[in-house]
Amino acid sequence: MLDAITAEIIRQRLLAVPELIDRNVTRTAFSPLIADYKDYAVGIVDAQGRLIAQCKGGITVFVANALGTAVLDGLALYGASRIEPGDVLITNHAGTMGQHLNNVVMYTPIHVGPQQELFGFMALVFHWMDVGGAIVGSCVSNTTTDIYQEGIQFRSVKLVKRGEPAEDIYRMIEYNTRFPEMVLGDVQAQLAGCLKGRDMVVEIIARYGLSPVRETIENMWDQSERIARKAIAAIPDGTYEASSYLDDDGIRSGLRIPVKVRVEILGDELTVDFSEVADQLPGPLNSGRQGGAVAAARIACKYLLTPDEPANEGAFRPLKVRIPDGKFLSAAPDAPMGGSGSTLPTGIDTILRAVAQAAPGSVNAGHHGTFGIHMFHGRAPSSGEIFKHGNTAIGGWGASPEGDGEGPFRSMIHADTFEMPIEMQEALFPCRIESFSLRTDSGGAGTYRGGLGIERVYAPTAPVSLAASFDRTACPPWGLAGGSEGLPGFVEIRPATDSAPVHLTKGNQSLAPGDTVVVRTGGGGGWGPAAGREVESVVADVRAGYVSAAAAASTYGVIFSRGLLVDEERTAAARKALQQRSEKAPE
Repeated sequence: MLDAITAEIIRQRLLAVPELIDRNVTRTAFSPLIADYKDYAVGIVDAQGRLIAQCKGGITVFVANALGTAVLDGLALYGASRIEPGDVLITNHAGTMGQHLNNVVMYTPIHVGPQQELFGFMALVFHWMDVGGAIVGSCVSNTTTDIYQEGIQFRSVKLVKRGEPAEDIYRMIEYNTRFPEMVLGDVQAQLAGCLKGRDMVVEIIARYGLSPVRETIENMWDQSERIARKAIAAIPDGTYEASSYLDDDGIRSGLRIPVKVRVEILGDELTVDFSEVADQLPGPLNSGRQGGAVAAARIACKYLLTPDEPANEGAFRPLKVRIPDGKFLSAAPDAPMGGSGSTLPTGIDTILRAVAQAAPGSVNAGHHGTFGIHMFHGRAPSSGEIFKHGNTAIGGWGASPEGDGEGPFRSMIHADTFEMPIEMQEALFPCRIESFSLRTDSGGAGTYRGGLGIERVYAPTAPVSLAASFDRTACPPWGLAGGSEGLPGFVEIRPATDSAPVHLTKGNQSLAPGDTVVVRTGGGGGWGPAAGREVESVVADVRAGYVSAAAAASTYGVIFSRGLLVDEERTAAARKALQQRSEKAPE
């Protein structure tokens, strides 16, 4: 029996490995997507693809199952005996991973002991900034109709064989990206992380022994499982349903995509049923089963059940996912998947909306829920080289029974990844950022207000093309318990000419110097009736610029006489009327 102190030391050392590699990655990566945006994840999985530990940095979508899914595919293709010491493999295969092809997992085996027993794998997933395909950036087209238009696929091929680089694979990477220097630089950072992490795990096992390390891992999984099951057991048994929808798939403009979810609670087990979501789409908003339905369900359950636990396989043991083949969250391997990141936030939000019926105190209102890509690309005036300046939406998250919504953050699958500094954006790309501010009145009204979106104004200094992909504009972030919806996001293009502004959610637009692009992101939904919000909180919001004086009067019944002084008499009457309307409103 392993003593508790040694077990905790081993646990902390295992958890530290991905964290240390995380730090190294941000220092050694070439592209801003990795070094600043943190579009990656670092983890350790066992010889059966089960997650042992994962870094807290990186983005949420990779917490679910990306690393283990990649490893299991490699084991199925090669068998454990043909993945040898010193091998390093890469995969982005859509039929396996089920997400856009830019997400490339690299993994290397961890062999230990005199018999070189396979203990597990060190694995890193990076978003490579371009893998070919029809458009710069590969995954940002709104109109691709099959996966082959979105870039090159590697299905668990060996980048390194027994310690020797596979030069032919490196050449394939180099000549299938528009940015070979950036991508190959990131590949080397990814490789260094794999090898260093592998060696650190080998060192831990050499010091403490294989059996104690395995026992510690089982204890970690068991602890997370117990916490998850306890949280599920606190939710009343039953079947709970919720619906939402996406705007369209980019091909059939305006044709809504239903997202209907059923959550079944039975004892300490939870099943997420996606059987009634929309069928596979002709446009690129598809995901495969593992990258779509399973990932969405696991992320929702991580938020709901074990938010404070380190990510590992144990937390997902009580979860079952049900979905037939051929849905847009279980699409075929040849389906277009470039926009997979645009669909999962709404899937997660809808799962939580269903659970809110049973556990209203544990679920927030809807968040802005869109990937919100807005990418500028073209040729740099000074060098003539292709450039890509991509960004995604940061917006408001939903309010809760305990307080106002947080944000602005990215979506639930991207969370609190960093913003690239404005000075760096302007230094690297022919685009000036004229303003960057919170978006007044974007958060849904309520006893607790939804988090705010942002407004950012770009001014290109050279001819560029803009690719944008916003969603949830027709299905705004919902409120709960009587709270109001948040505002959805969109892009507005203001031409330098006298032409009328262009309102864009999904599409492409050529821009010239003198044009401006205004990106407005969505706010989170409110929680509870607006009549329940304290007057002092409304006044503070107005003074901070979160809520306008007009919205304070119309939505919260707080009326200002002059400046920011409250007209107490008129406010009292307006608040009384607001309270009466709230009491008469249907549930």
